Amino acid sequence: MTVSEYAVRFSDLSRHTPALVSIVRERVRRFIEGLNPSIKLSMARELDIDITYQQVVGIARRLGGMLTRDREEREAKRSRESGTYSGTRAPASARQGRGYMSRLVHSALPAASGAPTTTRP
Repeated sequence: MTVSEYAVRFSDLSRHTPALVSIVRERVRRFIEGLNPSIKLSMARELDIDITYQQVVGIARRLGGMLTRDREEREAKRSRESGTYSGTRAPASARQGRGYMSRLVHSALPAASGAPTTTRP
């Protein structure tokens, strides 16, 4: 459930039990207690300060949005990375061009056969 959905549900349910949430501080505490654990931990400070219920809902919505974006980014990154490694080595034909030499390299230096070398001006 998103924070917005939870806030609507919390408001609907609080109408049936006004005595439990009649004090603003108690309403804020009960709302925070019902949040996702990672959001609840981030909002511990709000329990100690005078803050309105609407401010708490706004903070929780922003935190929930940030957590959702972070989760989506991790999942997108994981799905991009999951298809690139199979755990086996690529065949020799696929390894060419990645630092592997496909044929012998002949030295550009003159052979040590005693033949004179020419220099360019």
